[in-house]
Amino acid sequence: MNIVLATLNARYIHPAFGLRYLYANLGELRDQAKILEFEIHQRPLDIAEQILAHRPRIVGLGVYIWNVTETTQVVAALKRISPATTIVLGGPEVSFADDQPQICQLADHIIPGEGDLAFAELCRAILGRTSRPSLPKMGAGPIPDLEAIAFPYDFYTTDDLAHRITYVEASRGCPFECEFCLSALDTPVRQFPLARFLAAMQSLLERGARRFKFVDRTFNLHLPAATAILDFFLERYRPGLFLHFEMIPDRLPAALRDRLQRFPPGAVQLEVGLQTFNDEAAERIHRRQNNALAEENLRWLRTHTGVHLHTDLIIGLPGENLASFAAGFDRLAALRPQVIQVGILKRLRGAPIARHDAEWEMVYNPAPPYDILQNKLIDFSTMQRLKRFVRYWELVINRDHFTNTESLRSFEAFLKFSDWLYAQTGQTHGIARARLAELLRRYCG
Repeated sequence: MNIVLATLNARYIHPAFGLRYLYANLGELRDQAKILEFEIHQRPLDIAEQILAHRPRIVGLGVYIWNVTETTQVVAALKRISPATTIVLGGPEVSFADDQPQICQLADHIIPGEGDLAFAELCRAILGRTSRPSLPKMGAGPIPDLEAIAFPYDFYTTDDLAHRITYVEASRGCPFECEFCLSALDTPVRQFPLARFLAAMQSLLERGARRFKFVDRTFNLHLPAATAILDFFLERYRPGLFLHFEMIPDRLPAALRDRLQRFPPGAVQLEVGLQTFNDEAAERIHRRQNNALAEENLRWLRTHTGVHLHTDLIIGLPGENLASFAAGFDRLAALRPQVIQVGILKRLRGAPIARHDAEWEMVYNPAPPYDILQNKLIDFSTMQRLKRFVRYWELVINRDHFTNTESLRSFEAFLKFSDWLYAQTGQTHGIARARLAELLRRYCG
């Protein structure tokens, strides 16, 4: 086997979408390649053993914020045991020449950005030479033409479709410049050819796929494509179908409202990134959003559709203090989305948010996930309290295991409960549901 494509997934349910793109676009080299998927809890030496059992000349590894620590150990083992094996890295964690993690020092080649076609070209060059001094260590190919990219969907197995999330994408890129997000660096939004995409979705349905997660950053930006995709799934709806989309909060025209109303409850989930209601903080990080219109859209969705709303806020943005975040949280909670996912700001490699570090005294964890530890307006102790708030909110409210939580659904009330719960348990993980239920009963009476 000349080429092994591998990565460490966070959990089994998440298949490696990027690897399947690389495999699909290997062309004549595909017969010489194999995909191997692992999980981050596996021992690095066991992973290295399984990779080397195929005696590959090239190992391509996808590196992300959630697996960079473990993947570094795997690469170190591979290079010690089989130094002649060529290691090629790709993924957002290694895509920025001036901001690279340790793993890049161990690799032979790095492909930043979209590697669908660039990886195949690199493999052809490596396999066609006995020495390769002229091949650069880090080289990005041109932004690929989406019409020229082979789809990865045929390479989901029957087991994948039955037991894992089916990742799909109808477009790439993002029109916005939110500085905390790597999409701020993306090229303008590009659409895959719609007819070819829908034909691929038809094939997935016929093979048994039922849980589709669209990774498009702005699904509702291009109205003709969005309506065509919703119409496609409405016409083919069967019980058990589930669709997940990321939605721009302040864009919900009548054509989308009409279609979303026609799906049965729970068939569609919209991930809605509000991130902040603080206009000054939003402007500071170049986030453009009409909050009043976003609120109206969420209220309409909650009232008139069966859509499951997964909404996002971020703690730690430069210029947003505790009181401001609390007000934004309560503003969102009043809209009654099914999930409020509170994220802690992270300094993703290459993200423009780093330009605020000095002015706002931003201090980040040097280890993945690079979460913020403190800033000018929120000290370390308070940030730790907020991180516990986030964890307990996920356990108690988002997972919807408990019924006696209505009195806790404001920021102030839940923060008090969070402080009390931590004082009782001293832990944020490993709390059994039965114990948590008993603690809730004690606190709420």
